[in-house]
Amino acid sequence: MIECDSLEDREDSPCVRLVDDDATFRRALHRVLCAAGYRVAEYGSVGEMLLDGFGSAPGCLVMDIHMPGPSGLDLQEMIATQPEPLPVIFVTAQATVHETLRAMKAGAADFFFKPVDSAALLRVVAKAIEDDALRRRARLRQNALQARYSRLSPRERQVLDMVVNGALNKQIGWELGAAERTVKAHRAHVMEKMEVRSLAELVKAVGQLESTLK
Repeated sequence: MIECDSLEDREDSPCVRLVDDDATFRRALHRVLCAAGYRVAEYGSVGEMLLDGFGSAPGCLVMDIHMPGPSGLDLQEMIATQPEPLPVIFVTAQATVHETLRAMKAGAADFFFKPVDSAALLRVVAKAIEDDALRRRARLRQNALQARYSRLSPRERQVLDMVVNGALNKQIGWELGAAERTVKAHRAHVMEKMEVRSLAELVKAVGQLESTLK
């Protein structure tokens, strides 16, 4: 693996993983990406990247299809199984219609044929990295929301469910066989644990939770 020495090596800074067995093309593209300000990890094969590990840094992956050993399409399938799957951009000298369709159906961000237009590729890389960052932030928010929900007691979850469905304190108290002041206390605890300040925020939070269960 070769990285841009001039850039700070931080786990949370975006990194473009470049995988291509054509050393001349790989190094030329490496220079283009570094010049554009990206941190780059360079690999000569899929096996070399797998030995180094996927890592946790955000970013994207730019790779060829045909390489000795596992192909770029094989690596794309492996990446899809990761907790934080990276966007994949293919840059290849040749590919069959079947290979192209397989790559795009598997979610490739884009597909280029060599020689590639550097400006066009840089636009796609920028968009892929932005999309990856947005997905990661969304997952972090969702994980935080689920962690807050897990702190609720069984009775607080019952109250939460009835509150977001429009039930009043008296109705909740009658349904649960509890005094209205007890229901008010449960509601206050729910709001505090879910870290919301209004009923509208609470309803929105529950909607986001339910969307992950569908």
